[in-house]
Amino acid sequence: MTTVRPSAALAEPVEPVGRGWTAALSLANGAIWVGWFGPLQILLASQAKDFAPGSGMSKETMLAWVTGAGAVVSLLANPVFGALSDRTTARPGRRTPWIVAGAGGGALALLLLARAGGVWSMAVGWCLVQLTLNAAFAAVTAAVPDRVPRLQRGAVGGWLGAAQILGVVGGTGLATVAGGAGAGYAVCAGCAVAGVLPYVLRYDDLRLLPEDRPPWSWRSFLAGFWLSPRRHPDLGWAWLTRFLINLSNSLVLLYLLYYLRDRLHRPDPEQGVLVLTAVNGLTLMATVVAGGVWSDRVGRRKPFVVWSGVLMAVATAALAGWQTWPGAIVAAAVLGVGFGVFTSVDFALMTDVLPKALDRGKDLGVINVANALPQVAAPALAAPVVTYLGGYRVLYLVSAVIGLAGAALVGRIRRVE
Repeated sequence: MTTVRPSAALAEPVEPVGRGWTAALSLANGAIWVGWFGPLQILLASQAKDFAPGSGMSKETMLAWVTGAGAVVSLLANPVFGALSDRTTARPGRRTPWIVAGAGGGALALLLLARAGGVWSMAVGWCLVQLTLNAAFAAVTAAVPDRVPRLQRGAVGGWLGAAQILGVVGGTGLATVAGGAGAGYAVCAGCAVAGVLPYVLRYDDLRLLPEDRPPWSWRSFLAGFWLSPRRHPDLGWAWLTRFLINLSNSLVLLYLLYYLRDRLHRPDPEQGVLVLTAVNGLTLMATVVAGGVWSDRVGRRKPFVVWSGVLMAVATAALAGWQTWPGAIVAAAVLGVGFGVFTSVDFALMTDVLPKALDRGKDLGVINVANALPQVAAPALAAPVVTYLGGYRVLYLVSAVIGLAGAALVGRIRRVE
């Protein structure tokens, strides 16, 4: 009797990945974040300011609607594309085709967004950017549990986190210095494509054998997106922790440009956003890899998540109580320290609680909803707080409380030290 071996794509990885593989995947990840954060930090806010007069909406409300609509698309796209990549049996592998298609589509969507002439075309363009770049992002993150052993995931997660913040800083910087929305979107589009090429051209992906792909059923496909907290309680608590801490961070970032302009009265708020993003990026870079490596060495995840959440809450509270330019710089630095550790260790923690190898992409996509959903919840929560319930001081106090709640709930996870 012949025994059919399962696809290597479904095996638990044991061979450590090399520095070149980690660097190439990190570069691809950073390129995707350039495509997201050049618009989020600068370009969309600039377009909202231009389109708001005569529209019947304030610039804050317009930005909230556009980013909220894009976040809804992201909310759905990430798990769907993750699930589709899980089932892909193409010769190049089950992740690479989606990285290529997502990055290329994202570049085209960014160029379309540059030609927006009002709020509706801006919303459609941003939704297309979220749709396509999430296809690439779902495949990039799923490559980690496919290829990286458990005790190397903190370090690899750290490098992915470092690339993420470089993408945030790079996207913000490129959008600031490009000289207009059209040029800014074009540069971000070019980076999105160029950044994924080293990984897809140099490194082979693991292929799923056709016989290992389960039969297609719409019912089972759709039902698979529900991960019962009762059956998978650790995954549920890990998801909620990530959601709350990311919601806290999203509340800080969403109106940063307007906070500098309207509350601190900075003469050049766009430049101020770039400075704060750079300060945040420097401190994040100093801790994101070190935190992941340290977590791998001690074999523990939860204490790192707890203390990073506490640090982020302290930084956010400082924005509420110390509303000056020096206070904003200090808060950005402390926030970077906390989010750096959280980014790498939380990613490793999430891969440690995944239920099945066959569904890694889909399950990580569902987990990544905890990154996208705060982009929906943050505008809905922030706009009325800023407009009617006390302004930026109350907004940042609410953000600090939410972050502390996320840090506390990580203790409910049982499978991870």
